[in-house]
Amino acid sequence: MEKLIVKFNKEISTALRKELSIKNKFLTPGLEKIVVSTGIGDYKDDDAAVKKITEELTRITGQKPRLNLSRKAVSSFKLRIGQPVGLTVTLRDERMFDFIDRLVNVALPRVRDFRGLPLKGFDGLGNYSVGIKEYMIFPEVKYEDATRPFGFQINIKTNVKKDDQAKALLIGLGFPFEKKERKNG
Repeated sequence: MEKLIVKFNKEISTALRKELSIKNKFLTPGLEKIVVSTGIGDYKDDDAAVKKITEELTRITGQKPRLNLSRKAVSSFKLRIGQPVGLTVTLRDERMFDFIDRLVNVALPRVRDFRGLPLKGFDGLGNYSVGIKEYMIFPEVKYEDATRPFGFQINIKTNVKKDDQAKALLIGLGFPFEKKERKNG
């Protein structure tokens, strides 16, 4: 099976230029980076839980996440300065395309009652965000070892400024967006 980055450079980019009638190949829509982030929430005091979530996110993305520490103390959340509040992974180049390939072709089809990704995840500037409620949809995670469920956010940054071009790019990469249903009446 051909890697997604090779397929993108050979086929998808030329098809996008033709579809969007772009003559300059440097203006072809492309991906800049993917940021995968999760909040630690209730597990901030449990070092073993933070370590386990870090291991799972490393297994899913193929890259060790950065630990985000709180910069302010918030007494209503029992949060002190310097406590862990989240984990972030920034993927670029080949790892980014490998992650998209696994997300689209393996993980999303494993979601129960999946009807497509929501179209409201576009931000108006050509970027797309989607939340994953259960990290166990990825095949790298062993279901038996999963003790602490967590969700994470996937932010996809493109090099275009219009949502329609970004949507065409993501459809070309295989993203299954929801079909708009007609309401009877």
